[in-house]
Formats: sequence, C-alpha cells, structure tokens
Amino acid sequence: MNEYFETIKCDDYEVFNLDYHCKRISNTIGLNINLAEYIYPPNSKLLKCKVIYDNSGIIDVQFSEYKKRQIKSFKIIFDDDIKYSSKLVNRDNINTLFNKRENNDEIIIIKNKIVKDTSIANIAILYDGTWITSKSYILAGTTRARYINNNELIEKDITLEMLQKAEKIALMNAMIDFDILSDYSFSL
Repeated sequence: MNEYFETIKCDDYEVFNLDYHCKRISNTIGLNINLAEYIYPPNSKLLKCKVIYDNSGIIDVQFSEYKKRQIKSFKIIFDDDIKYSSKLVNRDNINTLFNKRENNDEIIIIKNKIVKDTSIANIAILYDGTWITSKSYILAGTTRARYINNNELIEKDITLEMLQKAEKIALMNAMIDFDILSDYSFSL
C-alpha cells in the first residue's frame, strides 16, 4: 500500500494553510481528514510537520526544526516520463533526477518542453511584468493553489526560453511560501 505525506509549516504554535493540505489528502485518498486534530506543535520554533498517511488514514505525525536551503543555481533536467502526481513517501524518481544536478543547488524539471517543478517546489516566473506558473506540473502544490486562488499567479505554460528570459523566479512550497529569487543561474 502506498504511503503519502504532507509537509506543513508550524511557527510560534501556529499551523499554516491546513485547508489546502486537507484538500490534497482528500484528493489523494478520498477521505476528509481534519488535520487540526493531529497537529500539535511541541514548541514555538519554525517547524516542519510531516504527516504520513495511507488509504486508511493518518499513520504518523513528525516535527523537525526547519532550516531553509540556500538555492542559487539550477540544473535543467529534461524528463518526459517523470510522474509524481501524489506526494508519495517514496521519492525515488525525484531523487534520481535530483542526483543529476552536478554542482548545482537544485534542479528544474522540464517535461514535454514545459517547465514543471523543482525537486522540492513548484516554480513561477516574473515574465513581462506578470507572475506565471505552468498549467501542468509534477505535483499540485498547496502554496501554488493558494496563490492561484488569490489571483496572485496566472497559469500559463512556461518554456525554457521563457524561463531564461524571466525577470525573476519564485519557488513555492509549504515551508518557504512564495520565495522570490533574483540572484540565480541555470546550467543545461
């Protein structure tokens, strides 16, 4: 049986964006689970809460102190076969691509000529003065969904050429929210 997980930000005893995480769990396993019943941050530090679940419900809730990775360089990885539509505990296919990053901090995955995601986040670009993210993605991120729902992000497929011409890029995930990068590089 597959095991899945959610990564949820906790800071100063506050738990962030639970509605989006509950919705993704519901979309993944078809159960409506109230995560607020399971998540009790043990301290006021910035914590990464990892909720592990399977088709029958919650298996485990883990907390660890969070330290943001510094990401300034990206290896462009082309893979037309990558699949990771559910947030599986087994990330072997993502890790295999990540291990191809050479001396770069992170990867950007391009599938069928469209920029998709990094190994840990969805991606957006500032292009012609507008923040956009590709219509299709590897994983439907909760932060990505929130920014689209708030009309702060537009869905439009991003090509490699658009990525290279972007004014800025942003990485999006539950822990870093919408993290705008202005100092970064790509290698092919």
